[in-house]
Amino acid sequence: MALPCLSSCPVGTEVPPSAQSGPEEGDAMTSTLTALLYLGLSVGPRTRVHAGTLPKPTIRAEPGTSIPWWTPVTIWCQGSLEAQEYRLHKGGHPGPWDTQKPLESTDKVNFSFIHMTEDYAGRYHCDYLSPTNWSEPSDPLELVMTGFHGKPSLSALPSPVVASGGYVNLQCASWMTFDRFVLMKEGERQPSSTLDSQQAPSGQFQALFPVGPVTPSLRWTFRCYGYYSRSPHVWSYPSDPLELLVSGVSRKPSLLTQKGPVVTSGQNLTLQCRSDVRYNRFVLSKDGARDPPWRLGRQPQAGLSGADFALGPVRPSHGGWYTCYGGHSLSSEWSAPSDPLDILVAGQLPYTPSLSVQPGPTVTSGENVTLRCQSLSHVDTFHLSKEGAAGPPLRLRSKARAGQHQAEFSVHPVTSAHRGTYRCYGSSNTSPHLLSQPSDPLELRVSGTASRHREPTPKQVSPR
Repeated sequence: MALPCLSSCPVGTEVPPSAQSGPEEGDAMTSTLTALLYLGLSVGPRTRVHAGTLPKPTIRAEPGTSIPWWTPVTIWCQGSLEAQEYRLHKGGHPGPWDTQKPLESTDKVNFSFIHMTEDYAGRYHCDYLSPTNWSEPSDPLELVMTGFHGKPSLSALPSPVVASGGYVNLQCASWMTFDRFVLMKEGERQPSSTLDSQQAPSGQFQALFPVGPVTPSLRWTFRCYGYYSRSPHVWSYPSDPLELLVSGVSRKPSLLTQKGPVVTSGQNLTLQCRSDVRYNRFVLSKDGARDPPWRLGRQPQAGLSGADFALGPVRPSHGGWYTCYGGHSLSSEWSAPSDPLDILVAGQLPYTPSLSVQPGPTVTSGENVTLRCQSLSHVDTFHLSKEGAAGPPLRLRSKARAGQHQAEFSVHPVTSAHRGTYRCYGSSNTSPHLLSQPSDPLELRVSGTASRHREPTPKQVSPR
């Protein structure tokens, strides 16, 4: 017996009267089917009924979103167990970039690139097909290729050592004309900040990133990148890493040099950090240095903890202010800073000042003495150094008199502690840590007995 057809039948097929619908019944059936189709519902022995909006998938990249050139990368799209197909879309590319069908009983697929190139850099999103319709698109994924341009430099201003709770500016700079710079913190997938570049007076292009407040409970290691606006997903090589050191309030060490703070080119320079606290690691920092601080483990010294930082043969770049810090291996916090030590490099300016003494090189204890430093060349500051003294040289601003620049260092009253050999140097404001040639040595001889009261220090007196 033939089954009656309920929809359109081939021409010439007879429909039994019992199977025919009246006008009202036909209208009702048509309305029901239309409503089902409008709601996106389907019924059948192998299909579930679905309603509502499909959840959007998630998208991520491994090993991260900043991928070095020519290294592999995988994009994962995760949706639903009922997904039948996934599509990967790339910004600026017509149609899907790629499609994948999921394996049975999985809710995600991967899209793998064997070698990362600039062609794969860009903005991606994905979606998936369910038995009824396509899902919403995922949130965008910004995939960046690094290593296409030369690396910028990253430095901390004024220093990579920051007091707990303090702030610091990180300077990312390059001679390349990058339009923007990106600061990345180690351990984070997303950039900490992105800034437009500015041209500095030096001609470099740079950006200053404010960072803080810093705390010792976290690691503060950064890198930066540069890129051009025409290709925002193609970045430079990363800068060398810069780690900020967080200093606290534990007792400060002391910083000294055996040969005094005035050094000459070629001389071996060693800075010694010492403390009676049992620190087991030390760090030496130089103000304004682009290089990271020097680190050393403890080198015990007769009841003291300390470390010797051998900086090698002196170069002009060694001039500057240094501080050191102590720390314990179980804590990321460092001590309070030592008192700063100013290293001055002599013989860097092409003139030699003269040094004289009034009333003369041989005086009696208790007299007043004036040491006068003079130069025909322009000098901004004069420095008076005593041979063998561990402390810093005395400094005075120079004043012009009778066609010369000079400064007078007054000692009153003089004592036997002032005996010794003196030299003076000149410096300029533009390079305050680079000194002239030394004056001829002047030996001050003090006769008589020293006063019983505390020995006074020389006073710095400008010319009247």
